[in-house]
Amino acid sequence: MKVLLKYLMMSIIAASFVACSSSRTAVPSKTKTIRYDQINGKGSTTNSGSKTSSKGEILKGKASYYADKFHGKKTASGEPYDKKAYTCAHKTLQFGTMLKVKNMSNGKSVKVRVNDRGPFVAGRIIDLSGAAADAIDMKKAGVVDVEVEILK
Repeated sequence: MKVLLKYLMMSIIAASFVACSSSRTAVPSKTKTIRYDQINGKGSTTNSGSKTSSKGEILKGKASYYADKFHGKKTASGEPYDKKAYTCAHKTLQFGTMLKVKNMSNGKSVKVRVNDRGPFVAGRIIDLSGAAADAIDMKKAGVVDVEVEILK
């Protein structure tokens, strides 16, 4: 019975694949582009897709930091990553946005400037440079809970 069911399913999949691949009519896309501000109701987006900052806005989540091996490599903004600079990566905030990042486990904070995109790991909201990670004592932990305040 299992073999028959498996054969039947494979036949249906193969038939639908042949039908789809032989069709020459274009199917209009039904996807809709949604802006960041439509999802959470805050800020607005620019033409490049980066989020304009709302001064005083607070973001909460997890932070990580860049490994030393990235020192000197180009960031998304075009400038080289400097592990001694107070910079960070954020997925949507505009380059140049100034942030105050507070380590929730010890209360230490640091001011950083967005110059890269990322982090691209689920659950993380910011990647800090080595110097910024040292300033809030997070290197030993690797990933910490943070509160990020948009300054300008």
